[in-house]
Amino acid sequence: MGGYAFYVWLAYGVTFVALVGIVTQSVLEHRNLLKSIVKEQARQERIKKSKTKSKQTLIDVSE
Repeated sequence: MGGYAFYVWLAYGVTFVALVGIVTQSVLEHRNLLKSIVKEQARQERIKKSKTKSKQTLIDVSE
């Protein structure tokens, strides 16, 4: 490598570390996104059940 081996391997190492960091961050963000989607779906389901229960209660009271 004509005396530049240290710099070449250092560049490879820095690039590898950066790529591993990007992949790790992406995987963690993906997991967090999936968790937040599941939580939001559960919240929407609870809201839907609550509205249905409210309507049923109003019907029972009015009879």
